[in-house]
Amino acid sequence: MLAPYTTLRIGGPARFFCEITAESELLEAVTFARERNLSLFVLGGGSNLLVSDGGFDGLILHMAIATPNQTNLEGSTLDVTAAAGTDWNAFVLSLCEQSFSGVECLAGIPGSVGGTPVQNVGAYGQEVADTITQVRALDLETLCFVTLSHEQCRFAYRSSIFNTTHRGRYIVTQVTFRFNRTASPRLTYADLTRHFAGQSPTPIEIYHAVREIRHSKGMLIVEGEADCRSAGSFFKNPVVPESVLTDIATNLQLPADKIPHWPAGPSLIKLPAAWLLEKAGFTKGFQLGNAGISSRHTLALINRSNASAADIQNLRNTIQQEVNIRFHIQLEQEPVQLGR
Repeated sequence: MLAPYTTLRIGGPARFFCEITAESELLEAVTFARERNLSLFVLGGGSNLLVSDGGFDGLILHMAIATPNQTNLEGSTLDVTAAAGTDWNAFVLSLCEQSFSGVECLAGIPGSVGGTPVQNVGAYGQEVADTITQVRALDLETLCFVTLSHEQCRFAYRSSIFNTTHRGRYIVTQVTFRFNRTASPRLTYADLTRHFAGQSPTPIEIYHAVREIRHSKGMLIVEGEADCRSAGSFFKNPVVPESVLTDIATNLQLPADKIPHWPAGPSLIKLPAAWLLEKAGFTKGFQLGNAGISSRHTLALINRSNASAADIQNLRNTIQQEVNIRFHIQLEQEPVQLGR
């Protein structure tokens, strides 16, 4: 069963399962799958994943490559290469303890290093794209290991070539990051600016503050807590034309400047999905069968008690339909869907 390998604790069986601890094992496993015409799925920390109740009729590659980080310090610049199976939060903590800024706002995000470039993991005003310089991966078209530059990864909001134009082509084995000790932490999100009002916090202070804030919102995986069985934010913040603001303002009888939003490009804005859910009637603690919404964060759909994938999907569909009816906005699921 795949449920124990996901933070939602949901998912049926895999036909084949292989734990990958070295690049050579990855090649062997891929060869095994091709000889048997099996579908492949790369599994890291299982933190951004919804596995179907029927499971996966193929080979699961559980990326557990966790060799020690390779570091190169020149002056104030530090290059760090981390293996795909490295625990992400532990990686962030190690950088913050050395007073390097760049990923401190990404503390407490579950999962492993290899998954971060795929969806360009981001939170509280930072993205991994801000520090990634290159990604090493197995190219499934050539069965050769390649090194892709930052530019070749084509990072954008919650996306890269790994989950868009080249989905399924590459399996990430290493990620290289660059940090500068002289860089100052940038606090752009209200939660953090309020927390550090008038202060100039260090990276490690921000690390602990972010984890504290995430915990207060039920976005920190803490075993035994009622809201911990989730996949984090379930919906992406939608990017829409500016004109949508007028439609929402009319719908809710609100001044347009009272609707929270951020610039997202020429004539585009980003709306907070959590705000849309709340205005559509889906508030913290909402329940639908064995699935529900976290009591601490509107965007976290949770497994309340032995929920199935169908239960989560039913809640997802209910939310998407209502938001679409009210605001003509189609919310996009953030967790990867595996299986039918």
